[in-house]
Amino acid sequence: MPAETTSASRYGKISKQLSWTGWIMLLLIAIVSWQCKKDTFTGETSGICPEVISTDPVNGAVNVVTTKVISAMFNEVMDPTTINQTTFLLHQGTTAIPGSVSYSGVTASFTPSSVLASNTVYTATITNKVKDPAGNAMIADYTWTFNTGTIPIVVSTDPANGAANVPINKIITALFSTNMNPATINSTTFLLKQGATPVAGVVTYSGMTATFTPSAPLAPSTVYTGTITTGAKDPLGNSIASNYTWSFATGSIPTVVSTDPFNGETGVALAKVIRATFSSVMDPATINTSTFLLKQGAVTIPGSVTYSGNTASFTPTGFLLPNTVYTATITTGAKNTAGNSLAADYVWSFTTIVPIVPPPPPPPPLTDASIFGAFGGSAGITNQGINTVINNGSIGTIAASTLITGFHDGTTGDIYTETPLNIGLVTGRVHTAPPPPGSAASFQIATAGLLAANNTYNSISPAGRPGGTDPGAGELGGLTLPPGVYKAAGGTFNISTANLTLDAMGNPNAEWIFQTAAGLTVGVAGPTGAKSVILINGAQAKNVYWYVGSAATINGAGGGVMTGTIIASAGVTLSTAGNMVQTVLNGRAISLNASVTMVNTTINVPN
Repeated sequence: MPAETTSASRYGKISKQLSWTGWIMLLLIAIVSWQCKKDTFTGETSGICPEVISTDPVNGAVNVVTTKVISAMFNEVMDPTTINQTTFLLHQGTTAIPGSVSYSGVTASFTPSSVLASNTVYTATITNKVKDPAGNAMIADYTWTFNTGTIPIVVSTDPANGAANVPINKIITALFSTNMNPATINSTTFLLKQGATPVAGVVTYSGMTATFTPSAPLAPSTVYTGTITTGAKDPLGNSIASNYTWSFATGSIPTVVSTDPFNGETGVALAKVIRATFSSVMDPATINTSTFLLKQGAVTIPGSVTYSGNTASFTPTGFLLPNTVYTATITTGAKNTAGNSLAADYVWSFTTIVPIVPPPPPPPPLTDASIFGAFGGSAGITNQGINTVINNGSIGTIAASTLITGFHDGTTGDIYTETPLNIGLVTGRVHTAPPPPGSAASFQIATAGLLAANNTYNSISPAGRPGGTDPGAGELGGLTLPPGVYKAAGGTFNISTANLTLDAMGNPNAEWIFQTAAGLTVGVAGPTGAKSVILINGAQAKNVYWYVGSAATINGAGGGVMTGTIIASAGVTLSTAGNMVQTVLNGRAISLNASVTMVNTTINVPN
């Protein structure tokens, strides 16, 4: 009989003989036969075996935070009594890492007793001693490795630790070794203190740099301490290992300790170089014409600035004016080598020497032109107001009488094209060529006057009176000038920023000659734009002359008091149409080749 038949026959006989208890025993034997087993020869497993199906961190993970709790998840519920410090291990090389082990659900966790080392490889192991509730153990130990992330460090600071002479306006920065989490860089993790006193400021973060901007300048000559706390973290949550602390000291604030000339000094030479000495070495780049200024009134004096040792020097481009007050200023833009500025602008004044005034040269020969308050060359004179008056003088032109408009002769009563809107009184005479009221005799007086005016024009020209200076670079407003010859270097003179003052210094014969190759403009637009020429200390209008190469415009907006004899080649205009504010000229308005026009103008002809 075959073996199979024999076995089946036996099994059938046995099954017939089994009770219910027997069947239960056979089922248990079948279940046991599916328990986890490993074939000794093939290495294959059978049955239900506990195993690790995932870990955190995963095998091969990098940049793991140093505060990481390591965990392993099983494929089934495990026996908690087998999950402990002998079956869940963590090593760094061969060194066991102490820690506590816990178990919940299907996950075992290892919590290191202290922070892991940075940039370090660790090996975790679940041994095959762990079991499920049925007593099944893992077939083999489960091992995986991971690498901790680098702990961020502060690699540099500005100012550096121990720095001295730090500017009081310094912004403090710290550079990290890696990108940080901006939310952790704030006023609680970036601190600045002076002793135990916190310094108020704003903290910002960009790139890998944290910045602390103090709310106010730091105190000079003071030690400060900066701190980056362990609250500063990278995006992975890694903190710096410990608080990073460094210190620095601010520098002193420079002062001006002396000047030459000293404040209030008088009798200063006209060729003087002005100097200021500082309390500390200064940054030469900050000592220049924008931080070392010299002014006469509101006018800036041109010059050059040099620096050597602790002393700055200002050398004016030309000679200073005699008997004149000058103001020198060192601004807060001047800084020492630590970058600290003066606490405030340093200002001082001095007065130049009073020269011995030689006897003045004879005045220019106005002669036959001296009687005229206005002369219109060959083009005539026009008045466009009802309040124009020529006091103590005449007007004239070599043109026909019809080119005098808006006047009447105060001596003869003759009318020269007056209208209800254009009325001008000449207290002297009106001299023109015919037709009447012009005459041959009147024309002869006008011709003699024009010849005399030409002679005077030539005598006060740069050729006749050389050597003129330009103290305000073309702008005379705001200056106080002693007697002398003044020539516009750029070809024009303006009085636009303020009034011009002429100081005779007690000499009634003091004389001023102003020479401009092109135009003369007094005043600016607007209701307050009028400017004046003021005489002090014995100065007289008859001794003031204006040589104008083209045209002169005097207070076009109306108003103001102009002073002196104006002799222009191409016309003189006083005020403009529509202005009711009276414009005053204490002197003469003479045009050699063009007309003179005026609106509501008073001309007071000097004796």
